[in-house]
Amino acid sequence: MENQAPKPERRIRYAGTHPKAFKEKYKELKPEKYAEDIEKVMKQGRTPAGMHRSICVNEILEILQIQPGQIGLDATLGYGGHSLEMLKCLQPNGLLYATDVDPIELPKTKERLANLGFGEDKIAIRKMNFSNILQIVAEAGPLHFILADLGISSMQIDNPDRGFSYKINGPLDLRLNPNAGKSAADLLKKISPEKLIEILKVNADEPYAEQIAKAITTHIAAGKEIVSTSQLQNIIQEALQFIRSVNAKEEIKKSCQRSFQALRIEVNDEFGVLDKFLERLPQALAPGGKVAILSFHSGEDRRVKKSFQNFFRDGIYSDISHEFSKASAEECFTNPRAKSAKLRWAVKA
Repeated sequence: MENQAPKPERRIRYAGTHPKAFKEKYKELKPEKYAEDIEKVMKQGRTPAGMHRSICVNEILEILQIQPGQIGLDATLGYGGHSLEMLKCLQPNGLLYATDVDPIELPKTKERLANLGFGEDKIAIRKMNFSNILQIVAEAGPLHFILADLGISSMQIDNPDRGFSYKINGPLDLRLNPNAGKSAADLLKKISPEKLIEILKVNADEPYAEQIAKAITTHIAAGKEIVSTSQLQNIIQEALQFIRSVNAKEEIKKSCQRSFQALRIEVNDEFGVLDKFLERLPQALAPGGKVAILSFHSGEDRRVKKSFQNFFRDGIYSDISHEFSKASAEECFTNPRAKSAKLRWAVKA
């Protein structure tokens, strides 16, 4: 009896022929076990649940020109796709530092990279905000290269428990670190119409900011809370029913997307964090050191562009990208989330 074989793991039960809910996608959530199924999903131009597909990998490697033995930083570790490719370039004796604030995904990525042979002697992972880049420099010395991918990871968007997407019902959270700061639901509890209009316009260029802000604050003023993503989506949709154009449905969809983006940026102070990072970048780079930054929002790209231009004029950067690069048409076809990516780079004098 003692030598009985363990019972086979039963698949998760779900309605229909294919799993739809995030937690039901047992194959996608275990990519190491179902490699063939994962490959099929990606060939369809989709990102498997719980995964993230790194963008502009070849372009970034070409810019950074990573050499064995160097010391660098992946400022936004995420799923670790960029880190993995940079680690391969650093062998046999280079060292990559990596930072991230997400307490849920960070340990998963650390374990994933360790299982691929990249333990703490090859990648030093720190749970911290990348605006504190000088803490890494104090430990490692000036860096030969730095990468910052400013996009939110697919595994964060797809997990309804994180509340990042209007498409799936979940708690209205939107925090990259759910253990710190206020959630989007808490932010909306006492917000004024004027402040909400400002957030929607500045953070997402939302054309219907006034109508959306009025609907949300009126709902709150009536003593009602907005605690779920679906509640917020419904309020935005109802507020924009006056739109009568042929593309009304698409316009409303984009407003939902922009509104969630604007709140996420506010909740995580993403622009403030980026400004600090850009200001401290020159101090973090060794002479001749290179930085590459991927942005996904016009507000982010403007900040990166102006910072690079200002430091270039001052002679602090010896060279910069005067235009941004984009993902190839082929990559955008296989990974639609790459379409909005803008890549810029700079070289320390």
